[in-house]
Amino acid sequence: MLKIDDIDRLLLHELSNDSRLSMSELGRRINLSAPSVGERVRRLESFGVIKGYTIDIDHELLGRPIQCLIEATVKNGNYEAFTQFLGQQSNVSFCYRISGSACYMLKMQFATFAEAEQFIDAAIPYAQTVTHFIFSEVKTQQQVSL
Repeated sequence: MLKIDDIDRLLLHELSNDSRLSMSELGRRINLSAPSVGERVRRLESFGVIKGYTIDIDHELLGRPIQCLIEATVKNGNYEAFTQFLGQQSNVSFCYRISGSACYMLKMQFATFAEAEQFIDAAIPYAQTVTHFIFSEVKTQQQVSL
């Protein structure tokens, strides 16, 4: 059984803010030696607490300034066809199967509103959609609670 202590929580908090920190910088921030930090990180990785390291992409700089969240409700229980359709899309940041009135929640980026409309039209055979365009992001302090 994995035991998470306050030092692990501090370590996860620092990594969630910047996953590129070196072991020595992490150690400096949480007042622990670099080898001890490395050992803790490896332990958290081996137990699957740390699943991977990610990057934050500026889609606007990549020519896709329009971001939206799309609720998709699959038609006729055809989940497999819908997921295959999504697998062909290159502009999906995430897709979650959810509970509630919709089946899926997607985050997507588009170059133009016309491109967003084309996606929505192409999704019609698979799902009913509700689209929420994102105006801005509210930054929050990422919390690690265990």
